[in-house]
Amino acid sequence: MLAVFLQTIPFFLIIGLGYGAGRSGFFPEAATAWLTKFVFYFALSAMLLRFSANLSLAEAFDLDFVLAYALASLAIYLLATLIAILRRLSVAEAAVEAQCAVIGNVGFLGLPMLAMLMGEAAIAPVMMVLAVDLMVFGSLIVILITGSRDGRMSLAVLGTVGIGLLKNPMIVSIVLGLSWSASGWPLPSVANDFLVLLGGAATPGALFAIGASLASKSAERPVIAGYLSFCKLVLHPAAVAVAALVLFPIAPYPAAVMIAAAALPVAGNVYILAQHYGVAPQRVSASILISTALAVVTLSLVIGWANTLY
Repeated sequence: MLAVFLQTIPFFLIIGLGYGAGRSGFFPEAATAWLTKFVFYFALSAMLLRFSANLSLAEAFDLDFVLAYALASLAIYLLATLIAILRRLSVAEAAVEAQCAVIGNVGFLGLPMLAMLMGEAAIAPVMMVLAVDLMVFGSLIVILITGSRDGRMSLAVLGTVGIGLLKNPMIVSIVLGLSWSASGWPLPSVANDFLVLLGGAATPGALFAIGASLASKSAERPVIAGYLSFCKLVLHPAAVAVAALVLFPIAPYPAAVMIAAAALPVAGNVYILAQHYGVAPQRVSASILISTALAVVTLSLVIGWANTLY
């Protein structure tokens, strides 16, 4: 466990460096926004495109894996929703809190960290987790918030969800990469080298951007944020572990990666959605800040345990 903790420290040190740069004003919010855009649209997309282009469809999609992760996540999603309803929150607020409980920072933190700590073979399972998060739960929150405000479901809402998925560079990169892989042609060496070089900026860029973005976050309503962080860092990986190790026939290595991915702190894109719709952005902000701070310890513990499974 100590060895894994020491291996994760450099990742969180870069996050801390970004936080310090943002907190001091040396790296203003505008700079953070542009760095995030670069990582999201270019560096991280290049990394995903290269990895997916070298995967077979069988490696990139496992129905049992997807079902195990999706159903375990749904169980925690429904639990958080039920607790929100018992607290007499609106449907929109319940959807946002449930999103905090199950959506981790897979793209910016999980992909680079798990690829380095658990090997490049972790990329395929992480991509499946990312796809479920974006396509299932990313769509669900938009449908719930918009539907609750309109009082009904409409084709316009579904159209908005579909367009959002088509515009997401991570989804596009994975689809393009798998399409290239399906052609049976190897990536030309020039293209591969280009993607390696550009994708190499994803890890430090993403980690620094996470830290810089946390500098503008506040820890208002820490009790609720602490409860949501507990859901994300403890309950979510526990539910995924039960699904992957008991309920579904998942091989030890992808099961370990799935559990580790479930232990990631709350994702920044939950805040973007909360802010966009004007639903509890301060609550989400505090959840991201607290869960990321606690993940320095909890994520190391989960990864260390997961590594003993294979």
